[in-house]
Amino acid sequence: MNIQAFFDPATWTLTYVVWDPDTRDAVVIDPVMDFDPLAVEVSDTSSERVVAYCREHDLNVHLVLDTHAHADHLSGFQHLKRELGAQIGIGSQISVVQGVFKGIFNFGDEFATDGSQWDVLFEDGKPVSFGSLTIEPIHSPGHTPACYAYKIRDAVFTGDVLFMPDQGTGRCDFPGGSATDLYKSIKRLYAMPDATRVFVGHDYQPGGREVAWETTVGASKAGNVHLPDSMSEEDFVRFRAGRDATLAPPRLIFQSLQVNANAGILPEPESNGLRYLRMPLGIFAKEA
Repeated sequence: MNIQAFFDPATWTLTYVVWDPDTRDAVVIDPVMDFDPLAVEVSDTSSERVVAYCREHDLNVHLVLDTHAHADHLSGFQHLKRELGAQIGIGSQISVVQGVFKGIFNFGDEFATDGSQWDVLFEDGKPVSFGSLTIEPIHSPGHTPACYAYKIRDAVFTGDVLFMPDQGTGRCDFPGGSATDLYKSIKRLYAMPDATRVFVGHDYQPGGREVAWETTVGASKAGNVHLPDSMSEEDFVRFRAGRDATLAPPRLIFQSLQVNANAGILPEPESNGLRYLRMPLGIFAKEA
């Protein structure tokens, strides 16, 4: 099984093309739609790199999926679906996230909160095959209530749940986040064989090191700076709450979530022909 990583330095995001060299069946995980917050423009530059790679290797891309509704970048779902003829998928608990952000962004009744914007909704523990590749979905809440890790053969793609050992774990202070849930989710990943390869959703290059995206379950258990296997749930929850209290919101949180909760679909143009993204004021205001 081949795994090709694409790193987006603007958002520190890893996108993966996973493919079988014998059959050329493939899936894409966590694609990026580029967004320039100053020019207020989107582009498909990052997704086009993925498209070019898939065409160069004559891949049959069955599915494009997200590990969760990202708060730091817009999803490239729709461009890849159009260009590669693939289905799109996400965990079924996306409906919970849609319900929360429908209220925050004051979307109308026409906004569906049942996940129907996606072609495939994964359920925990129910494998789904795409050609010769079988995806084993693992519901891994904590960062968000709808996070999933995806195991494909000897590799697991952890999204924002588990990062490189020197980076740690995802934050838990978004709506529906829970450090207790994250602890249990990571412990579930730690129960896999130590040799299981781990591919992370972001790499923030701590200390200015080179970008990295692959580790193992064994290395994570032994040396994850936020959650080594020996740490208790109580200590992790205390640590995570303290750390999260110091973090600023992601700079693209509002732009990302109103698009990603709708499967990467941009808002429809209004009567003047322009599209608008909503920016709710005061959501993160601190109480005096």
